[in-house]
This record gives sequence, structure tokens and C-alpha cells, in this order.
Amino acid sequence: MALSSLQPLRRRNFALIWSAALISNVGSWMQTVAVGALVTEATGKSAWTGIVAAAAFIPIGIFAPIGGALADRVDRRRYFIGTTVGETLFAVLLALAVATGNGQPWLVTVLVFGGGVLTALGFPAYQAIIPELVPKEELLAAMSLGSAQFNMGRVVGPALAGVAILAGSYSLVFAINAASFGAVIIALLMSHFAERPHNPEQTKLRRQIAAGFRGAMAEPGCRLAITLIGITALLISPFIALIPAVAINLLHEGARGTSVLVTAQGIGAVVGALALTPLATRFGRGRVMVMDLAVVLPAAIVLYAAAPSLWTAAVALVAVGAAYIGVLSGLMTVVQLRAPDYLRARILSLYMVSLGVIYPIGAIIQGKLGDEFGLRGVVIAAAALFAGVIVLVLGTRSERRAVLEETRPEQPAPSVPAAFA
Repeated sequence: MALSSLQPLRRRNFALIWSAALISNVGSWMQTVAVGALVTEATGKSAWTGIVAAAAFIPIGIFAPIGGALADRVDRRRYFIGTTVGETLFAVLLALAVATGNGQPWLVTVLVFGGGVLTALGFPAYQAIIPELVPKEELLAAMSLGSAQFNMGRVVGPALAGVAILAGSYSLVFAINAASFGAVIIALLMSHFAERPHNPEQTKLRRQIAAGFRGAMAEPGCRLAITLIGITALLISPFIALIPAVAINLLHEGARGTSVLVTAQGIGAVVGALALTPLATRFGRGRVMVMDLAVVLPAAIVLYAAAPSLWTAAVALVAVGAAYIGVLSGLMTVVQLRAPDYLRARILSLYMVSLGVIYPIGAIIQGKLGDEFGLRGVVIAAAALFAGVIVLVLGTRSERRAVLEETRPEQPAPSVPAAFA
């Protein structure tokens, strides 16, 4: 069905929360762009740009497992409302600090880090709520729409940030971001759905996190998805961080080139997210994912790295964005479908950690090697190595490919999960 990717939007609760997340994500991208510009303008040093970007990203690797454990312990909707209120508070403090002339780079970094902590704590709850909003047969489409709204924010947010900065000031951008969180809070209050019982464990948080890890390693589909996203984060995901280096150092197009390439990636991701469900319906979810991993994504990365001009690189990056979102959405769907309900948020948080911790490591490694041996060659070599590893992991074991397609059989959560105590 041509519009199968949009089917979850017929569900009132999903449509409410998805629309609110889109509004909030646009605000978050506005802040991301404005914060980088603010500290760079204030210090004249690109190091501060990297520091403030890391401040927003590092909390995922540290606090997502805690957020996952908490989300499996309490009412997820109320918990997510609480973390969103916390994000709003940090955005308001950032707007006030800048508006009153107190936006020193160190303070901006601290406030961005605080907001990042709340985001990391709340995101597992958001992901764990999604299966409560749509039937299982629409879950892949729901995950694809989630990826689409994230990347629509990537396209729209930076443009609106530029307009807002010209029309007012940096504090206006931060105030708009603070207001955007209100959409999520209102949507959660307006939505009505009953969570499936997930038998919260009243044990120490450390034991709950450990239980999530053991549960992820014991479930073949979850274990494979977390492994594959880690490989992707190390060898493929660094293309995101290296877009400015490609635009400025290889293509000599400066900030304009960076903007064009970031937008191209976002457009490709939106197109890929909307195309994923029809392709999976026609060819099978597992087959599409394997093709994306082993062929389409590494080939698109090679074409992008070898592109001789800005516009050929942009066209290639549209393909990269589409294939990359297919991989991320597909692997996230495997975790959603196969994780036991009472461990779902914790296992999802481990998926996020695998992506969030390994990606910056891969970016640093590829950036350093690019300085030494040439960025084109390093990116192409990483893509070739990725394709080889994927063939080794998936091509040699048919049962591994099978779990990418299968849904975990329904199993009631134990009232006292002794194995995870």
C-alpha cells in the first residue's frame, strides 16, 4: 500500500505524541544550531563548538541505562512528562542567561549538559511507550515515522534558527525551544492509553540495569540488533560528524556547503523513512534490512566520499540518509518487537548506549585517520570494512538473518523474574 507508512497517524494517541515530538524536535535543532554559533562567536575557537556539542550528546551514554531502568519501574507516561518538564526548565534557564548577558560559554555548556541529561533519562520511556500506541503490524511504520520527524526537525530547525537569530537574538531561539517542550506535555496529558503491565521490579537500580543487560544478551534478536548498531556506529555513523570536514576541506564550499549537505541528509532520511514500510511489506522486513546493511548503505557512503563536487555529494548524501534511517529504524523495530515487555525500556536504553557511545569514538578515529591519510580514503575504507563485517555476521548464519524478521512469541512477564533479580 502506497501510504502504509502513514497508517499509524490514524491512531489518535500516536498522532498527538508524534506531532508534539516533531514540534519539540524542531525547537531542539534550533537550539543546537544557535548554541554552536553562540559559543563560536563568543570565543572564536572551534574547540568550544565541539565541547558544547559533546555536552548534549555524552549524557546518552551515561544516563540512558538509568532512564531505561526507571521507565521500567514506574508509569512511563508520567515519568516522561516529568523529564520533559526538566528539559523545559533547562531551556528556560538558558534563554534567561543569554537574555541577561550571562551566556558565558562555560555556563551555556553546563545548561546544555543538564538538558541532555534529562533527554537521556526520558528517551527510553518515549520509545517504550510507542508499542502501546499502535498495533504490532504498524510498529515498523511508527518507528519510521519517528525517524522521519527527527529528520524533518533537522531540515526545518536550522533554517528557523537562522530566521529567529536575524529577527531577534539567540535568547529568542532558546525561548522558542523551551516553549516547544510544552507541546509534548500537552500531548501526553491529552492522550489516553493503558500501558501493558510491565511488573515493575522493586529492587536496586543497579540490579535493574544489570537485569536489562542480561535480558538483552539472552534474547537473540535484541543481542544482534545492539551488535549491528554498534558496528554501524563505529564505521558508518561518523559521516554525520564529518560533514563539515567534507564540505570545507574536501569540497572547499565552507558553511554554505555544510548547510547543503546537512539538509540533503535530512531530506534523504525523511524519504527513506516513508519508503521503508512499503518496501518491507513487499520484500520482507529482514530482507530489506540485510540489503540496506550489506549493499545500499556502504555503496552510498562510497559514492558520497568519492563525489567530486558539492551537488554530486548532496545527491549521494540523500541516498545515504535514506539507507541510514532504514538501518536505524529497522534495528530499533527488532528491539521493540523482541524485547520482553517488562525489560523493554532497559533494553532500548542499551541500544541507545551502543549508538551513543561508539559513534563519537568512531568519529574521532576517522577524523584523526583522515588528517593523516586523507578523508576520502578513510571513509571509503570504513564503508568497505563495514560491508565485509556485515557479510561475515549475517551471511554465514541464516538463523541470525531470521531473527531480524521474526517477532518474539508472546510470553507473559513473570510476576517475580527471579533470573533478573
